[in-house]
Amino acid sequence: MTNWLLVSSAENFEKTRALGFRQAGMKSRHRRKWERVAPGDRVLFYVTGVKAIGGVCRVTGAPFESHERIWGSDAKPLEDYPWRFPTEPVVTLEPGRFVPAEPLAREMEYPKRWPADSWTLAFQGNVHELSDADADLIEAAVRRAAEAVPA
Repeated sequence: MTNWLLVSSAENFEKTRALGFRQAGMKSRHRRKWERVAPGDRVLFYVTGVKAIGGVCRVTGAPFESHERIWGSDAKPLEDYPWRFPTEPVVTLEPGRFVPAEPLAREMEYPKRWPADSWTLAFQGNVHELSDADADLIEAAVRRAAEAVPA
């Protein structure tokens, strides 16, 4: 099993939510990573702007290619996410309940490649592969946030 951290704008994350978290995609330059996606893989969503984790999904089937426009923005009309895979939600959060990434980044191994005060560099780009320990840490935090009673 591989753990994929997908970096997404809030707008694109909400588009994934509108799909019932039944599909995720990678930008065109990530074909080699997409070719390794397999059923059972874990997908964790980092939402840019708010610098937080929005949810966790599981890959449920074989990857496929599609150029149907789902993600992207008017500012980047040529941006394509053709490398797709079916998913199911494991635990997802509503906006305002997302898990802040900075405290998690301080505990994770992956962000240690960068200076501590530049932790956001670990969350730039569209796709990152995480260790089981880092993915478990993130998923546990998302589960705690989902179980917490809203204030």
